[in-house]
Amino acid sequence: MGNKKLRMGIIGGGLDGFIGSVHIRAALMESQIELVCGCFSINPEISYKSGRYYSVSDDRIYETYHEMFEKEALLPDDERMQFVVVVTPNHVHYEPAAMALDHGYDVVIDKPMTFSLEEAKALQEKVEKNGRTLALTHVYSGYPAIKEAKARIARGDLGKIRRVFVEYSQGWLARRIELEGGNNAGWRTNPKTSGKGGCVGDIGTHAWHLSEYVTGLKVTEICAELKAFVPGRPIDDDAAAFMHFENGVTGILQTSQIATGEENNLRIRIYGEKGGLEWKQMEPNTLYAKWADSPTQEIRIGNGYAYLSDPAKWNIRIPGGHPEGFIEAFANIYRNFALTVKARIAGETPKAEYLDFPNVYDGVRGMQFIETMIAAGYDNDRKWVEWVD
Repeated sequence: MGNKKLRMGIIGGGLDGFIGSVHIRAALMESQIELVCGCFSINPEISYKSGRYYSVSDDRIYETYHEMFEKEALLPDDERMQFVVVVTPNHVHYEPAAMALDHGYDVVIDKPMTFSLEEAKALQEKVEKNGRTLALTHVYSGYPAIKEAKARIARGDLGKIRRVFVEYSQGWLARRIELEGGNNAGWRTNPKTSGKGGCVGDIGTHAWHLSEYVTGLKVTEICAELKAFVPGRPIDDDAAAFMHFENGVTGILQTSQIATGEENNLRIRIYGEKGGLEWKQMEPNTLYAKWADSPTQEIRIGNGYAYLSDPAKWNIRIPGGHPEGFIEAFANIYRNFALTVKARIAGETPKAEYLDFPNVYDGVRGMQFIETMIAAGYDNDRKWVEWVD
């Protein structure tokens, strides 16, 4: 496998947004990827300003993604983009991702993967038909401490898993700021652009994905309540659910964007017959192991700690005491995606550690999670709703 950088094009990611700039910084961190082109905004002025900021030449800053696909296809093989990042509101996920796959490009896409479950399944078919790679940026699965928790559960440290608690609380939508402008709350609280789920789709999917990723178990049934607390808001801003997993495991999921005063409070606790594990995103370098017959153990993350699992070590960059943060977690997804694509281009089989990133199947399950939560939360005739496949 060669050391040439993968050439990246991006749709969205303008300087007026939030998460797009995180994607770009994370993608470039490991020197596996270079940004060569983009349609950074539906506003051409912002697109050109953004592209120039990232040192993209004017002739490869595009006003529409249709133009980007058309003109990139005319370039020599060793110049044109090799994969496309889609960082747009949810209702503009499917078409550019589908076009990219149909043009032979690999794809990185922000979550939730699509606007609807039907679109998600159609995207899965295209990935399989075209033999491409799709990465979904469920960023929290990229933290080294989460890799460590997953490895410890898989090797049986906790014994048989019994109970999962996962909570994701924010407070930024505690009032109807979408009416004020100057923020990205507008499209996130509009069913026409966000899809069926508001809070459930925006951050509830992260909580659900973390619960399945860490435990290695799939949710099979949900009993939920969804609510829009802020008057006039047409979509949920708070939700809670009981969940049934495989193997008789039970769980509770709580997600809210009206938890006044909260910043980005994501945490997960898993309990088994022998012990428990706890992790908090706002203190990402510490994993707590809890035991019935001994004090709580503090497991610290750092590349000098020999006791850590191989998956955790693979995703650690810096010595203990230096936090592995949000952008680094994003970068782990991009690095693993890039190494997987480069291996495929070289005709090699990707190593297992390369393949450790959320993919199109996680994207489909994410949309199934939203659909199941909606069905459970708004159907008062049924206590439990089976997972919608």
